Amino acid sequence: MDDSVRKRVRVAGIVQGVGFRPFVYSLATDLGLSGHVGNDVHGVFIEVAGAAPEVRQFLRRLREEAPPLADVARISVTDAAGPPEAGFRIVESDAAGQRATMIASDAATCADCADEIADPGDRRFGYPFTNCTNCGPRFTIVRDVPYDRPNTTMSGFALCPRCEEEYHDPANRRFHAQPVCCPDCGPRLRFTDRDGLPRQGDPLEEAAAALTRGEVIAVKGLGGYHLAVDATSGDAAAMLRKRKHREDKPFAVMVASVDQARALCSIDDAEQALLTSRHRPIVLLDRLPGAPIAPGVAPGNRQLGVLLPYTPLHHLLLRRFPHPIVLTSGNISDEPIAYLDDDALEQLGEVATAFLAHDRPIHIRTDDSVTRVFDGRPMLVRRSRGYVPEPVVLPWSFPRPVLACGAELKNTFAVGKDEHVIPSHHIGDLENYATLRSFTSGIAHFQQLFDIEPQVVAHDLHPEYLSTKYAVALDDVELIGVQHHHAHIASCLADNGEQGPVLGVAFDGTGYGTDGSIWGGEFLVADLTGFRRLGHLEAVPLPGATTAIKQPWRTAVSYLAESDLLRADLEVLQRNPKWTEVAALARDGHHAPPASSAGRLFDAVAAIVGVRDAINYEGQAAIELEQLAADGEPGCYPVSISGGPVLRVRGADLVRSVVEDLRAATPVPVIAARFHNGLAAAVVEVCVRLRQSTGIGTAALSGGVFQNVLLLRRVVEMLRRKDFRVLLHSQVPANDGGISLGQAAIAGALCRQRL
Repeated sequence: MDDSVRKRVRVAGIVQGVGFRPFVYSLATDLGLSGHVGNDVHGVFIEVAGAAPEVRQFLRRLREEAPPLADVARISVTDAAGPPEAGFRIVESDAAGQRATMIASDAATCADCADEIADPGDRRFGYPFTNCTNCGPRFTIVRDVPYDRPNTTMSGFALCPRCEEEYHDPANRRFHAQPVCCPDCGPRLRFTDRDGLPRQGDPLEEAAAALTRGEVIAVKGLGGYHLAVDATSGDAAAMLRKRKHREDKPFAVMVASVDQARALCSIDDAEQALLTSRHRPIVLLDRLPGAPIAPGVAPGNRQLGVLLPYTPLHHLLLRRFPHPIVLTSGNISDEPIAYLDDDALEQLGEVATAFLAHDRPIHIRTDDSVTRVFDGRPMLVRRSRGYVPEPVVLPWSFPRPVLACGAELKNTFAVGKDEHVIPSHHIGDLENYATLRSFTSGIAHFQQLFDIEPQVVAHDLHPEYLSTKYAVALDDVELIGVQHHHAHIASCLADNGEQGPVLGVAFDGTGYGTDGSIWGGEFLVADLTGFRRLGHLEAVPLPGATTAIKQPWRTAVSYLAESDLLRADLEVLQRNPKWTEVAALARDGHHAPPASSAGRLFDAVAAIVGVRDAINYEGQAAIELEQLAADGEPGCYPVSISGGPVLRVRGADLVRSVVEDLRAATPVPVIAARFHNGLAAAVVEVCVRLRQSTGIGTAALSGGVFQNVLLLRRVVEMLRRKDFRVLLHSQVPANDGGISLGQAAIAGALCRQRL
C-alpha cells in the first residue's frame, strides 16, 4: 500500500507495571497494525507499521487511552526502516543501559478485583492477594528494573497453569501483570500468636473474632505492619495507646465503605474523590457529632483520619468485622514501621496478641499517606504509600544528578535527574539508629532503582542533623548547604513548576538560620537560586532550648516577659511554679537561644489559655489550639509591624491581647479564633508592604504551621482579596516532608546557573 508507514515510538513516564504493553498490543491489533512492544530501562519501546491513518490514530490514542495507572510523560516518534513484521507481539524486556524509567506506586484494589473476591463462583473468591494490571503492589515489591516478575518479591511464586494462561492472554486484564497469582500459586495468609505459632481456623475469621474480643492484632499490609483494634471500643483504644506508647496523637480509622465513612464524618465531593482514589490515603475529615467512635481514638480532635480498604485483605477482614477499625502504623512510637516478618514479631510482640500475616515479602517499607482537601484540591500531610515513587515533573532539567537529604523531622530524601525529582516515602524523625538505617537503605534502593549516582548532594545547614552528617560524610560529591526556610519556599515553587521570585512566607517550628539563630516565622524574597530575609517574627528566648519545644509553658513565660505580663495571678504560672527560674533563664540568655518561630508562638498561646503545658508529639499544642477556635469569629487582635529594611512582627502583641481577653473572661474558643485572625492579618500586611518595596505580587506559603487550616484559609482569603497570586503545596507536604524537594530544586538551579 502506498500510504503504509513504519514508526519507532518511545514512551517515557510511569509506563511499566501498569498494563501499558498489553494496552499497546490491544490497540495495535484492533487497528490492524503490525510490529512489537517491549520494556527497557528507559520505559516502553514500540515499532508499529500499517496504513498511515491507522498509525496516526494509534499515536493519538496511545496517550488519550492509556491505562488508569499509567502517567505518560513523553512520547517520541521517529521513522523506522525495513519491511513490516508479521502481526503484532510483545517482545522480551531489554535490561541493558542506564535506567531512566519510572516505577508505579502501589494501587488500591480495583473494582473488577473487588468483585472477584466477593463472587462465590470466581476462582479468586475470598483470595486476599488478588490483583491485575490496574491495581495491586508495585513499589513495595520491586527490587530492580525493568519491572518484570523476576525483579519483584513475587519471583518466589511460580505461576500455576491457569495464571500462566491469563498472563499470556492479550485479551485478559492480567496480561503481563507481574504480581498475578491465585489461591493455587500465590502467597498465603496466616494467623499466628505473638510467638509466630499458627492459630487454628480460618485466618480472617480468627482475626475478626480477636477484634471482637477487644484484642490488638498486627496486620501485614502493602508497605508494612499495622496495629488494629475495634475503633468503637474505648477499652481497646486505650490498651493500644498504652502498649504503643502513644498518649494523645490521633489514630487513623479504616471503614468498609464510603457509606460507613459518612456515618462518621461530613464528606464533600472532593473528599470522596480523594477517599476512593487509587492512592487510598488517610483523609482528614470533619467528624460528625455523636459519631460512633471511641473518644480515645482521636482525643480532643474535631477531625478523624479515615481511609478505605486498599488491599483485598482489608476488604475481606472488614466484611467479617462489622465496625470501623483503628489501623495505625505497626511500630513503637518514634520508630519506623515494621515490615520484615521476624522483626515485626520481635518489635510488636508486646503490643499485639496476634498477627494476621502472609508470605509475600515487602521489599521497601512504606507508611500510609495522609491528606486533606483544601480549596477543592488535595493537600498532602504525609506523602508515602500510593504516591511514592511518582515523580514531581519540572519544566527544567538537572544538569547533574542530585541527592537531597531532607530535614531532621518528618524526613524524606529525594533524587533529581533529567526533569524529575523523585521524593522518597516518609522516613520519619531522624532521631534514632533504626530510622537512620531506614534513611540510608532507602537512599541505596533509590540509587539502584533509578540508576542515579549523585554528583551533587544538598543538605540542611544545621550541622547536628543526622541527614547533614550523612551528606558531609560522602566522598566525591559536591555539597550544597540549603537554608531550611529557603528550602520550604523552593519546595512550594517546584511543587507549582515555578522558579520565582516570590514573596515566601515560611512558618514552622524551628530551622537553622544563616545567623546561627533559630528561625521559624520568616518572610523571604526568594527564587530557586537565593533568598533575602525581609521580615520575621520578633525573636524571643527559648528557655531550655529543646526542652521549651516539649514544654510550651516555658515559651509562654518568655512571651509574657516580652509583654511585661509576668503576673503570679496567671493560671499558666500557677500551674508551673518554676516559672521564676525559667524567666531568669530567659533574661540572662544562658540555654535560651533566640527564636523567631511561629510554631513556638502558637505553643505559648496554647499554654496561656490552658490548652496544654507539655506535648506528647510535635505540634500538639498548636493543633489543639486550632481545634478549639470558634467558627466564624470575626475578632482580630492587632499586631505592630516595625523596622526596615527588615520588618519585624511583634508576636508579643498577640500575647498581650490574649491575656487581656482572658482577664475579661472572654471564652477561650473566641480567644483562639482572634489569635489566628490577628496573625493572619499580620502576615497579609507584611506581604502588602513587601509588594510595595519589591514589586512582587505572588506569595508562596510553606512550612508546617500552614497545615493549620484555619490560619491557612484566613491568609489565603485575605491575600486574594488584596490581589495576590498565592502558591500552595499539592504534590508534597508543606511540612518538613517537602524539604527534600526544595533542596533538590535549589541544587539543580545552582548547577544550571553555572552553565
